[in-house]
Amino acid sequence: MSEKKISDQSKSESRKSISLDWSYAEAPENTSHATFNKSYGLFINGSFTNYHESQSFESMNPANGEAIYRCTEASESDVDSAVKAARVAFEGEWGNYSGTQRSHYLYRIARMLQERAREFAVLESMDGGKPIRESRDVDIPLAAAYFFYYAGWADKLAYAFPGKRPKPLGVCAQIIPWNFPLLMLAWKIAPALACGNTVVLKPAETTSLTALKFCELLQDIGLPNGVVNIITGAETTGEYLVQHPDIDKIAFTGSTGVGKSIQRSIAKRQISVTFELGGKGAFILFDDAALNEAVEGIVNAIFFNQGHVCCAGSRLLVQEGVADTVIDLLKKRMDHLIVGDPLDKNTDIGAVNSKTQLDTIQRYVDTGIKEGASCYECSGPLPNKGFYYPPTLLTGVSQSSTVVQEEIFGPVLTIQTFRTTEEAIEKANNTPYGLANGIWTDKGSKIFHVGAKLKSGVVWSNTYNKFDPTSPFGGYKESGKGREGGISGLHAYVKLENSGGM
Repeated sequence: MSEKKISDQSKSESRKSISLDWSYAEAPENTSHATFNKSYGLFINGSFTNYHESQSFESMNPANGEAIYRCTEASESDVDSAVKAARVAFEGEWGNYSGTQRSHYLYRIARMLQERAREFAVLESMDGGKPIRESRDVDIPLAAAYFFYYAGWADKLAYAFPGKRPKPLGVCAQIIPWNFPLLMLAWKIAPALACGNTVVLKPAETTSLTALKFCELLQDIGLPNGVVNIITGAETTGEYLVQHPDIDKIAFTGSTGVGKSIQRSIAKRQISVTFELGGKGAFILFDDAALNEAVEGIVNAIFFNQGHVCCAGSRLLVQEGVADTVIDLLKKRMDHLIVGDPLDKNTDIGAVNSKTQLDTIQRYVDTGIKEGASCYECSGPLPNKGFYYPPTLLTGVSQSSTVVQEEIFGPVLTIQTFRTTEEAIEKANNTPYGLANGIWTDKGSKIFHVGAKLKSGVVWSNTYNKFDPTSPFGGYKESGKGREGGISGLHAYVKLENSGGM
């Protein structure tokens, strides 16, 4: 045997002996800079109220199930105090400010969020369970961007409404969910303040930490007392706020069921409302698409933030000819996802927000299997402590399946096939929701044709879960009422009078 053949044989044997089963070393985010109190009062009229143990509840870290801080449960009298403080600010100092003056405060908020971005990112991941990469790279930068954007509009409202004179509504009641705590806060507060309103905001009871830290930021920038009031509590506190007679505007983001309940409770009142509710987004994948790129798009569409996204692409509609290939590629990609500690920079899928939500996800998957679905879970290990659910595929589902029609709000993807473009459109539209859909194809003409026929407020093409403060966001049917973001987001916080001008 020649020397070259011996050498080649040796290299081949060496390659066979190398294991490709590599694992990442732990890469924990430093948390020493992220400080918070073990207990919080309510933020009313520019300062925190006294904390009372008998009127409190605890919030847990979903990554390990351990309590990390306690919040005050706002009573009816607390809500009334917050609304009164907002009313005094609206009719007093804040109401007399010019748009330029309001913009200065919004710019300060945006800059402070940027300066303290690492701290807020850590707290967001600790409190909500989302991977630090997402908090650091998406949530916090976007929250700052929304404040920057609406700061720019504060002194230009006349140009947003040609021929009209915009006037603020007054006191705005805002209720936000637990999946994007700080970002949803920015979506609500930034346009409200830009238009000259004052705010009483209630964060979700499981994720109040970054909202409470935000209050400290407001104190640091010297925002006038009463302009922003933040009260913590659960459903009862929210009901007190919604039913308060001195509220001029309600903005709610959350489940469709709660949104309907709010709508019924205010049916006899002349009050402005904005609802951003549930969704059951379709990810339509055509056979002319770049499949490897599309698979990455699917992963982002459904597994981003553990699937805790109202506009998640939770239904994959894949053209029949490439379905087997796509499913195979998707399974292989899922097996490389890392489910683990949200504060580890290697983590792809963090913790489910709560034990309640974990049980809800499992109940939906069990229902899907009982109705005939086949289940595939990623093969990676799950942490021993905390609330975690593996990325999951459900195949063999029908259009009438519970898991296809109802929002699961977790890392669970249903897969259906289609043959024609018309069939894909029909299946995509055949749910009670109309929040967001996605199209993946190589043909621009197909994007415009399909996009125009999808009954949803948002349509992404060859991407998914992309947000920008200049773009409006909202849905149709049971996905909500009104729009947030962009110029459309200003409409929700003003009443328009004829100016006789432009």
